[in-house]
Parts: sequence; structure tokens; C-alpha cells
Amino acid sequence: MRTRLPLPTPPTGLTVGSFDTYEQAQRAVDHLSDNKFPVENVTIVGNGLRMVERVTGRLNQGRAAATGAAGGAWWGLFVGVLLSLFASPETNEIVVILLTLISGAVFGAIFAIIGYALTGGRRDFTSTSSVVATSYDVLCKHTHAEEAQAQLARLSLQG
Repeated sequence: MRTRLPLPTPPTGLTVGSFDTYEQAQRAVDHLSDNKFPVENVTIVGNGLRMVERVTGRLNQGRAAATGAAGGAWWGLFVGVLLSLFASPETNEIVVILLTLISGAVFGAIFAIIGYALTGGRRDFTSTSSVVATSYDVLCKHTHAEEAQAQLARLSLQG
């Protein structure tokens, strides 16, 4: 019989604090923990989720080739180490690793250049993506919410 994973459920509890950044929400929960509050009753919830793509640079054929070569070199190193583990005792493992590393870099660069050429000039930039929230709420089970609010009020008075 197959066991089923539980379905995701929305967080529950009363809002005991709202914050502009995750660091502020984390600081609030850390304050509760430092004051011996049962933090297993607390949840940090991000609201207003957005996908943010930060452009990190221009992509050209040279940069594509360098990135492909670097990735290919790592694969070549991996394959070289595996081959050297199973090589005969008279085989020079260093030469095997170097040859596979260089071969991986060359093939990686070639395939990256081909891939770059096939894009036809679309998306000529590099970027990183992340999901961020516009605000963060700290929720607490109703049985401990009043105590959490009081401790977070003391934190806000501390500055």
C-alpha cells in the first residue's frame, strides 16, 4: 500500500508581529527564543510573493564559451577521478585526470557556443532569480499569542 504525503495546509495562528524584511521577522523569533518562549508555536509567513530576476551582466559568445568550459571542466574532472579509481596500477592517474578535464572544458565550450548561437540574440544577459516577499508576519498559536505579543512589544521598545 502506498502512503500518501500530507497535502500542504495554510499556516494558522494569530499575527503577533508584521515586518518589512525577513531579517526583522527572524530577529523577532530569535528574541522570543532568547527569552525562553516556546518557539515551536511560531511561524514566519511571507506575504505578497514576487519572482525577482536580477540582471548580472551581458552575455556574449566569449562569456558563453568561458561558462561552458568551466562547467565542462568540472564534469571532466569528475569523470577523470572516476576513471583513475578503476585504472590499472601502471596508469598515470594525473594524466588521465588532466586529459578528461581538458576534454571536458573543450566540449563544454563548444556546446555552449552552439547553444548561444541557437538563441539568435534573444536573452543576451545573465541573471539570478529568487522569490521574495513584500512583508513577513509572525504567527503564533492562540494559546501563546498574548505572551508573544508582549515580548515583541518589549523588543520594539529596545529599538
